[in-house]
Amino acid sequence: MKTSTVLLCFTLIVSAYICDCQYQPNWSSIDSRPLPAWYDEAKVGVFMTWGVYSVPSFGETAWLWAFWQRDHVKPYVDYMTKNYRPGFTYADFAPEFKAEFFNPDEWAEIIEASGAKYFVITTKHHEGYTLWPSKVSFNWNAMQVGPKRDLIGELATAIRNKTSLHFGLYHSLFAWFDPLYVTDKSNNFKTQLYPPAKAWPELYELVNNYKPEILWSDGDAGPDWYWNSTKFLAWLYNESPVKDYVVTNDRWGNNGIMCHHGGYYTCADRYNPGKLQNHKWENAMTLDRVAWAYRRTVKLSDLLSMEELIYEIASTVSCGGNILVNVGPTAWGTIVPIFEQKLRQMGEWLKVNGEAIYGTKPWSHQNDTVTKHVWYTSKKTGNGTAVYAIVLSWPTTNTLTLGAPIPTSGTVVTMLGYAGSFGFKGIGQQGITIRIPVIPFYEMPCQWGWVFKMEGLKNAASKRGF
Repeated sequence: MKTSTVLLCFTLIVSAYICDCQYQPNWSSIDSRPLPAWYDEAKVGVFMTWGVYSVPSFGETAWLWAFWQRDHVKPYVDYMTKNYRPGFTYADFAPEFKAEFFNPDEWAEIIEASGAKYFVITTKHHEGYTLWPSKVSFNWNAMQVGPKRDLIGELATAIRNKTSLHFGLYHSLFAWFDPLYVTDKSNNFKTQLYPPAKAWPELYELVNNYKPEILWSDGDAGPDWYWNSTKFLAWLYNESPVKDYVVTNDRWGNNGIMCHHGGYYTCADRYNPGKLQNHKWENAMTLDRVAWAYRRTVKLSDLLSMEELIYEIASTVSCGGNILVNVGPTAWGTIVPIFEQKLRQMGEWLKVNGEAIYGTKPWSHQNDTVTKHVWYTSKKTGNGTAVYAIVLSWPTTNTLTLGAPIPTSGTVVTMLGYAGSFGFKGIGQQGITIRIPVIPFYEMPCQWGWVFKMEGLKNAASKRGF
């Protein structure tokens, strides 16, 4: 066979292989892309919701404009009427979004101290204001009005230079009052004026300029074919500068796409099903029970306690999910002390117990069958598979009874952050009673959520991975 013929055959084979690896603009092909491994291993992220709405910081802050001028919700209408001059518009808030105390290095340090492995920031919420100097958002972006800074660019630099965090970007596809979107919506999305003029250029700018490792889509108020979602995702996975490692979610159209198509599933805000899922998912939740963005009227009772936050982490990871913990920065660019404290306390807990969270897989049981408030995870080790029992309520006696594990003569029980092992005995065919000695308070490894590590169980095998 001639050399030219061999080369031609080789070229055809390679071309066919590359073609097979290219994702096509349809959900069957898009959904076939494996989830980059780093995301499942990371488990914990921090989310920040920040924009012009951080200036009034009232009610469900990020939704103030819509509740005030679209839906005419009385408390919002009354608030605006009482506190602002006649003729005041939402755009008048933008010059007050100054972020004058914003220090991206300080944010990066706080986020890393939280124990999170990835970070997501809003680049544009439904108000349409962009935190980067978008070429398709004239005079409604952070460089031209308000801070006069590229907030996204500064954060990207700080996160990448100061931490080991994966950097992610939230983007709302639509904008409530954009005239092009309003026209398309009134035409039942039979026209397509807004996506090519705004949504698509914004997405391409974000990906090409800031190279996010997560693209967290939202604001999918229109069917996927209106947004041309699969075409964009095919480009993202095939040709973009982040094609090999970017992770996306499921908010790419309001016609049954969420919780059925895309990368990982979010399904709903604050989604925590409490049982094992057959697809990778994320619990995007808030420390403030009421709102995603900062509220000036927030009360201590509105915030999750550390016990509640540890429950969210444990129950989410046990059932195969990641958790994305949201806080809202102020309009002047700071993270208020109570949010900072919560994030740092989460980091303190993860510093002790992260072995039971990061890189784990769901076990055969998520909850214990005997003792309430116990969640399980598992991880392969050099000696087999370790099973972790995350105990949210400290035992009231000197024993902890667990119904799910099956111990063997080679089983070893320890507690993360505590020196020494614990005695135990098996219970019939399945179950274990762990003997707990008196432990001085100064030797307790943490204040909330204690993790018992069990090695050498008969039923140690993990349930599944993603």
